[in-house]
Amino acid sequence: MITKEEVLSEQKQWSDGLLNIGKLYAEDADYKQIATNYLSDLYGFHMGEVFFKPTLASVLQFRLTKEAALSYFIGGNSDFDEDNGFALLGWKAVRFENIGIKIEENIAIAMGNYFFLKADNSEVKVEYTFVYKKDDSGKLYIILHDSHFPYNY
Repeated sequence: MITKEEVLSEQKQWSDGLLNIGKLYAEDADYKQIATNYLSDLYGFHMGEVFFKPTLASVLQFRLTKEAALSYFIGGNSDFDEDNGFALLGWKAVRFENIGIKIEENIAIAMGNYFFLKADNSEVKVEYTFVYKKDDSGKLYIILHDSHFPYNY
């Protein structure tokens, strides 16, 4: 069974990892390998397809492979021309605000808003739903990542 604390820990690892990729990019360090490790450590691509719908993707908005997710985070993949590297945008902080966490045996669903702090100290609000699953070793992985800007008519 998954605990709420495990989900919160996974969210912190997600935030910390995203910020670290951006920091390494700014320092001209090997951010690409760290981004690849980030996906391996947090997303369940080794368990099958991961449903990944990132915030800033509109042309190829659904990503089912690790390579497609990596492109979203760091850009540089000609198959995904719209990707500029979300993790490389200079975020200062990420804050999750869960509206709820629902746990069903080895699956957990978290939904809410997360806020990305920009260099000018303004926040970007993004809606998300993440689904987490434990693998056979008991480690939690993201198997669905759906995020988008709030509805604006």
